Amino acid sequence: MARAYSTSEAKRFRRIYQELYAKFRQLDSLADRCREEVKTATAKIAGEESMELLKAIPVDELNREKKGIRVKTLHDAGYHTIGDIVKANPYQLSAINGISPEGANEIKKAASAIAETAQKGAKVSLSADHKTPSSTALVTALFKYKRILPIIRSADEFRQFYDKELNDALSAAKPAMGGLRWMFSSAAKKADAQEACATLSQILSDDNIAPLKTSLDALKRLGFPTSKDVWEDFSRDSIAYVNLLEEIEPDRVGSGSGVYGLPEDLAQAVAQVELHLDGLRCTLRRYQEWGVKYAVSQRRILLGDEMGLGKTVQAIAVMVHLRNEGATHFAVVCPASVLTNWCREIAKHSDLSVIKVHGNNKEAAFQQWLSTGGVAVTTYETTAIFDFEKGFRFSMLTVDEAHYIKNPSAQRTVNVKKLCERAERLLFMTGTALENRVSEMATLINILNPVVAKDIQPLLSLSSAAQFREAVAPVYYRRKREDVLTELPELIESYEWCDLLPKEKRIYRDAIAEQNFMAARRVSWNVDDLSDSSKAQRLLEIVEDAKEQDRKVLIFSFFLDTIAKISALLGESCLEPITGSVSPARRQEIIDEFDKAEAGSALTAQIQSGGTGLNIQSASVVIMCEPQLKPSIENQAISRAYRMGQTRSVLVYRLLCDDTIDERIINILAEKQNEFDAFADESNAADETLELDKTTISDIMQAEQQAQTAEAVEPQ
Repeated sequence: MARAYSTSEAKRFRRIYQELYAKFRQLDSLADRCREEVKTATAKIAGEESMELLKAIPVDELNREKKGIRVKTLHDAGYHTIGDIVKANPYQLSAINGISPEGANEIKKAASAIAETAQKGAKVSLSADHKTPSSTALVTALFKYKRILPIIRSADEFRQFYDKELNDALSAAKPAMGGLRWMFSSAAKKADAQEACATLSQILSDDNIAPLKTSLDALKRLGFPTSKDVWEDFSRDSIAYVNLLEEIEPDRVGSGSGVYGLPEDLAQAVAQVELHLDGLRCTLRRYQEWGVKYAVSQRRILLGDEMGLGKTVQAIAVMVHLRNEGATHFAVVCPASVLTNWCREIAKHSDLSVIKVHGNNKEAAFQQWLSTGGVAVTTYETTAIFDFEKGFRFSMLTVDEAHYIKNPSAQRTVNVKKLCERAERLLFMTGTALENRVSEMATLINILNPVVAKDIQPLLSLSSAAQFREAVAPVYYRRKREDVLTELPELIESYEWCDLLPKEKRIYRDAIAEQNFMAARRVSWNVDDLSDSSKAQRLLEIVEDAKEQDRKVLIFSFFLDTIAKISALLGESCLEPITGSVSPARRQEIIDEFDKAEAGSALTAQIQSGGTGLNIQSASVVIMCEPQLKPSIENQAISRAYRMGQTRSVLVYRLLCDDTIDERIINILAEKQNEFDAFADESNAADETLELDKTTISDIMQAEQQAQTAEAVEPQ
């Protein structure tokens, strides 16, 4: 029979295959080495962490099981902690008067058992502020692995798709690879061989494998990263590093359990969910990805993750997944104080279209959403206008701060329940712990899943028991920070965007018209009654959330009158303010009182006075009432709480008003920071140049005045 592919061509296909798969083996070997480097570096850090722990464990613990170890003799010889014993060898211990060689071995054995337990439980933290040789080695190993990961994924995808087909084709093509073999093959085998050669030609063509070969060849050109390179990359994308570490060493990060407390059968169902997140513009932590899968799997849920764990991002990711599956309409109901924040977060973290259904144009915005789809973001009060045609249903309703609808007879609860009836999926969210408010939890669960609500009724008095948690698991999912995060970023910063209310808008416009910069900076705080302040409303919600999480709050402002108003607003929960008129001795007394105060307590401080020289680790929530004109002032203030000795994550909230100089100030400072990072010499006096000068302030005010004028003449 005529041959479409000659012997030399068939052999060429085999050679291309062999060369390609030799590169795959090199890649596999490099990946294995990278993973081993990560494991080695992780083990070293874990060893150092466990040794620090052992240094704090008294040597008396060796006798916990009444082994008769002479701990007083050890104390007298200068061995006071388990760490001291671990560092000593048996010969040093047996040289102590009164301790035999056998006794020394027994002591080492007991100490080693404690050390092994400590080593197994040690968690790994990474921070750009804590660059030890060990952490640099780990970040470097992760950097190397991260650098080759796209190539690994491309190679794995190729092999997964073509391995069997290539191997079958190579086997069938053997008769075409030798003259004698071809001569003595049957017609059927020759036909099969030629067909196999056609398959090899297609799969191994330059068009098909050239990008992969280029990537594999690039492995030869990978240089050795510097510590500066790896730490800069870590700072840009720390979540990617932590995710890789969690993939390679899951027991060293977070809870060490991928299922985060779900029953086994439910966890299996969640694990089987395949997410489609094209259009999501952020990297999810593994626990966040698990939360998204849980929401997709269970359809109608209450996500109760602790504040700071990213419930909003998880909700956005669920919407992106459903959009990619064909869904078109989504709605978010939230308090008015976070309405703008939701709109900004959706636009920032996804390619979903977002429509604010609120204010004077709410009816038109609602109709636009019905026509075009996307995400309608609205408030509890505005839900009253949502009027649908018979049979209309939308893909998912997200209800933020869902405990707002705990009262079944309240009008907003009635309105939201009507919306729920139109939604195919429900995602309720609250950072408030509901285990101790079981009646509220039961109300919310009854909306989501009446069957589960009925099942838990007999268990309401056992809300802290395992059987209750298992009963609510199909609907209610809550994770605390210590359950899922043991590594940095410990400092979690968020911009809280607020919409100006009518009275504060009028005052702000007057300040701009008068070119009064200081009055404009006090936007939202310079109203007579803080019930008319959007920032004050958001501040109260943050303080309430902090109380629910057993946290204390540190509140900073540049302005004395703002501090005074907030102190009056918070009443007894707020301690005496720290201002420039408070003596150093009294400042320390206030801080001591704050340390002893109950959760939910707040300490207000003028940022120039309370932002330096004080240690306030008992606070783990920091609120900035307005943007400062110099970032270092904010950084110093945050460092009052975020410093050595802080045992909790620090949550920083910057209160900002949309379409005001707040936005212009933070944008200009961000630009200055980028320029500084790009061009400044490391030896320069850092952010001394990162400050708004008089010219910039004048430009800001003129631009804002022009914007206000343009808005005034815009047709309504």
